[in-house]
Amino acid sequence: MSSSRYKVRVTKDFLVFSSGHFITFEGNQCERVHGHNYRTAVEVDGDLDGNHYVVDFIALRDMTRTICDELDHRMLLPAGSPYIRLEDDGPNIVARYRDRYWSFPRDECVVLPIANTTAELLAKYIADRLLVAMRARGWADPRAVRVEVEECFGQSAEVELTL
Repeated sequence: MSSSRYKVRVTKDFLVFSSGHFITFEGNQCERVHGHNYRTAVEVDGDLDGNHYVVDFIALRDMTRTICDELDHRMLLPAGSPYIRLEDDGPNIVARYRDRYWSFPRDECVVLPIANTTAELLAKYIADRLLVAMRARGWADPRAVRVEVEECFGQSAEVELTL
């Protein structure tokens, strides 16, 4: 007896975001501010629905694009970092790491509920947001959601949420 597993993948030229960031590593180092032209790919594993879809490609594409658009041309800041402190400074957000600090216009930032703005945690953030969007549409939970975030050609990270 054979069985089938189904998966859909969405990656488009417009599922991209150009953003600034900096990360901390090894507890005592902090990169300079820099940016990437990120590309995103999404896969969803699951059973076929009444339309014989795992999920609707177009809806998945649009949900992913909405998230990418929110991150595009923004400074990405981690709200959950044990090393980077974010402070309200009127129209700006000040990010502090030890004796260094940066001041960014608030409307040019996205404060993310993550510990570091690594490609790995950006992928997790996008996957979590997609799962919320799928549930809001009344979709059944998929078997898995995978999100890949490429920060430059040949350099990417992927997360898999299994449900």
